[in-house]
Amino acid sequence: MFTGLVEETGRITALERLNDDAARITVAAHSVLVDVGLGDSIAVNGVCLTVAERDARSFTADVMAETLASTSLGQLDLDRRVNLERAATADTRLGGHLVQGHVDGTAVLTSIAEAEHWRVLRFALPTGLAKYVAHKGSITIDGVSLTVSAISPPAGDAAPPATIVGAAPGEGRHWVEVSLIPVTQAETTLGGLTVGDRVNVEVDVIAKYVARLMEVGQG
Repeated sequence: MFTGLVEETGRITALERLNDDAARITVAAHSVLVDVGLGDSIAVNGVCLTVAERDARSFTADVMAETLASTSLGQLDLDRRVNLERAATADTRLGGHLVQGHVDGTAVLTSIAEAEHWRVLRFALPTGLAKYVAHKGSITIDGVSLTVSAISPPAGDAAPPATIVGAAPGEGRHWVEVSLIPVTQAETTLGGLTVGDRVNVEVDVIAKYVARLMEVGQG
């Protein structure tokens, strides 16, 4: 379990493809290596990974095929910055929200609106995730706990998906906006995103359970 409060950004120093169904990544880091041992969990851009190897300056984790296919980790390159967070402990301050590190899907950044002291990012959501997102609710973008500042109307955005840079078929009808304060822009990778970039999304786990209970009850 995590809180979505990024402790530091690391850097991908090695990326080994193991056939077509797995990979190993090595991440250079500092803060998250304190008191972390083999078998412990670290969220990398919001994806919960298990430490398989570590030394004083980096850790290595195995990434299976399902994770490569359903998250943006399969698109990472050497020297790419990534958001890092150690698993929460019982006495952790819950400054963000409950984050499992189980990515629900990916979204594409469609626009950036600049203001004097903040930046507003709009992401095209996969249709299946839109129902779990609420105005003023919580969402995790690349491992960062954020408050939803705006969402598309229930009928979906009128803009056709084909006009969105980097969007896959079916993306674009629904969108979500988040507002970044200066510290979030500076201390996470979100400040360096550009239109067309794909990010990992984890919706609020409580919303998922509520939706599931309603489905079972109706059945």
